[in-house]
Amino acid sequence: MKIKDKHYTTIWVNPHNPSVVQTIDQRLLPFKFDILNLACPDDFEMAISDMVVRGAPLIGVTAAYGIYIATLSDLTGSRRKSYLKETAEKLLASRPTAVDLKNAVDRMMKEIEEYDDPKRQSVKALEIAEKIKNESIESSKTIGKYGLELIENISKRKKGITVNILTHCNAGWLACVDYGTATAPIYMAHDKGINVHVWVDETRPRNQGSRLTAFELGEHGIPHTVIADNTGGHLMQHGMVDMVIVGTDRTTRNGDAANKIGTYLKALAAKDNNIPFYIALPSSTIDWNIFDGVKEIPIETRSENEVKYIEGWNGKQIDDLLSMPYTSKAANYGFDVTPGRLITGLITEKGICDANEKSLLQLFPEQN
Repeated sequence: MKIKDKHYTTIWVNPHNPSVVQTIDQRLLPFKFDILNLACPDDFEMAISDMVVRGAPLIGVTAAYGIYIATLSDLTGSRRKSYLKETAEKLLASRPTAVDLKNAVDRMMKEIEEYDDPKRQSVKALEIAEKIKNESIESSKTIGKYGLELIENISKRKKGITVNILTHCNAGWLACVDYGTATAPIYMAHDKGINVHVWVDETRPRNQGSRLTAFELGEHGIPHTVIADNTGGHLMQHGMVDMVIVGTDRTTRNGDAANKIGTYLKALAAKDNNIPFYIALPSSTIDWNIFDGVKEIPIETRSENEVKYIEGWNGKQIDDLLSMPYTSKAANYGFDVTPGRLITGLITEKGICDANEKSLLQLFPEQN
């Protein structure tokens, strides 16, 4: 995607120094555009846990690069193996809900374990990390094409009148590597000349919607309106939403989907108002070992300060402002789980299916 008409992916190897990986510091957007250098495994752990990078697909790609950077160590033998294992464990602990993280780390460790020579191991690690990155881009493009058909059908039914789409949090290219998941169909619809408008949930407490999704859509020239998180139900009741598309950090074998806190409430409102509610996801986000999302998906809890303080731009820098009594306690659950029964369909790189095990296995028979 583009920022100021220049194409970027969210993460890349420094073309002049392959021992450094570079990424956009999303903590500063949309107020400031900075590129952060990641040069040691601790940098990658920090980037994931502190949300320099966020979004399940991007977290997975970042972790893959983190393993690659770890292989550049000059340690040998058992010390090297211990170091790589320790790096993998730290990365896995950095954001527990997103299954792409575990899938990427496990894949990297499996692919490189047969290489005893450090240089060969590093070459292989970079090859696999780049492959994971490129797979993410291709998955997003294909998700976009399948989701585009849904938007086209609504546009035809409305005879070209604007299609109003509601999204929650940020499942755009900033959450992936390029295109995004939930936003990929929107970008493609807009580029095809379909009239679309996006209702952007602010998505408290970190405001990934108002800060990141709005920034993305604005850079691409897509009409959008930022709304308070609790506005969606009202809009649906008054016929102002045609469809909901969101992303997910982990989806179970039976179609339950964990996404940013507040998604479940949007699904309930959509169900009550007969509005289609779609989850867009690459297959790397499916956890085939879990059946009951509510009971089995680990829900990350974060610092209460993200709730107690509001972060914003004061004209010169980003400041934190206390928004509640300092002595009051605050709870900060990062995600909730939307049961498959509330989901109209799952948009994957293999096609669209119902949110249940039978339909998922029809798309992914290798998991049977």
